[in-house]
Amino acid sequence: MTIDASLDKRLNKVVRNHERMKRNGVVHRVGKDGLIRSRPRLVRPYFPLKGALLIAVLFFAFKALLFAQLGEGNYAQKVEQLRAGTMIEKAGAVLMQPEPLTVELGRSLKQFFFQR
Repeated sequence: MTIDASLDKRLNKVVRNHERMKRNGVVHRVGKDGLIRSRPRLVRPYFPLKGALLIAVLFFAFKALLFAQLGEGNYAQKVEQLRAGTMIEKAGAVLMQPEPLTVELGRSLKQFFFQR
């Protein structure tokens, strides 16, 4: 590697670093030696993955609870009523369809909460 190639590599790194600083902002830190060092701010993803996962889990728990409380036949009947409704009700019917996860969770919840 020549001197020019090494200089170009370091210069590209400095330019990339400064572009990130312009785009994301700057964080200033004081080192042990007293020098103030500027670094680009770390950018976190904007989509809250944990929140979306929590909503999905709660939705499946809600469906399983409804399935357990209404029973298999009544639940299917309610979903069919939704299918015959308006556009929003049809979308709700698609979301509320009993899949294997809902059925199994519903059966296990029925054993504990809805025994008659």
